[in-house]
Amino acid sequence: MSTSTTKPAPRSRLSPEDRRAQLLDLGVRLLATRSLDELSIDLLAEEAGISRGLLYHYFGNKHAFHEAVVRRAADDLIAQTAPPVDGDPLHRLTVSMTAYLTYVEDNHEGYLSLVKGAASGNETMRAIYDEARSALTDRIFREEAQSEIVPDTPATRLIARGWAAMCEELTLSWVEEPGEVSREELLAIMTASLPALVGAV
Repeated sequence: MSTSTTKPAPRSRLSPEDRRAQLLDLGVRLLATRSLDELSIDLLAEEAGISRGLLYHYFGNKHAFHEAVVRRAADDLIAQTAPPVDGDPLHRLTVSMTAYLTYVEDNHEGYLSLVKGAASGNETMRAIYDEARSALTDRIFREEAQSEIVPDTPATRLIARGWAAMCEELTLSWVEEPGEVSREELLAIMTASLPALVGAV
């Protein structure tokens, strides 16, 4: 009785850019459940099934790898929290803040690493953090977004930055220890506080 064997299909060869992007995606997934300090070259190499040398080839060193992963995570945050095109301004704000809370819940350790990295004195981490924060607050003032809630003035720009910092602290504190505050209550607080703060000016 003859047996036939089939050879596995050869794996497609990724371009250097695609391979680097694949490794960054893996780094972001790993960062969701561990701190940046725990995200080592050895861990990523093991998870990706490649050599440490290949990772150094793509990223140069550990610090460059960490910065690239955090930048990708920040880009994901901006994309995932983009408000919808349709709906009234308050609805769009609610959808965006719901997505923000979900992102922090799902990627708590990684988001915390971004916040801590920005506060640590690392200029690159601070720049990534500031770019992400600006992208999140600037969209409030786009004509197609929440301009009906927040008029674009120097005072409201300042308020929006303070509001974003408050929402970040509320979200991180709630994710770590929600207590008796429900998810819906937290979202209501964050969403209603922006127009309330602007109205107090």
